[in-house]
Amino acid sequence: MQFAGVHHVSLNVTDAAECTRFYVDIVGMTLRDDRPDFAFEGAWLQAGEQQVHLLEVAGFVPPKGQHFALRVADLDAAKADLESKGVKVSDPSQVGDICRQAFFRDPTGNLIEINQPL
Repeated sequence: MQFAGVHHVSLNVTDAAECTRFYVDIVGMTLRDDRPDFAFEGAWLQAGEQQVHLLEVAGFVPPKGQHFALRVADLDAAKADLESKGVKVSDPSQVGDICRQAFFRDPTGNLIEINQPL
């Protein structure tokens, strides 16, 4: 089997409406309008060429350390943009000669990495 890439990542969230606003208004993803009418609240978002699907799950607690990474061209600019919107972002760190990274959390507490390849 050969993969063409990642189509989407699904995230459990405790409040789909709140997290949709966060990912669209704060992070900059785009709300898709092709989500089927499932029996649970959620949203499909476009993040570059991939999608992020939000699934509302009451009482969900994010697992420690589990995260996904958003690739950015300029980590410092991305961090400054998020912080200007009230998001707490960790100090950047460099991973060898591979990348620079920083982390923040969505309203549910899901961990998100911003990653600038070197």
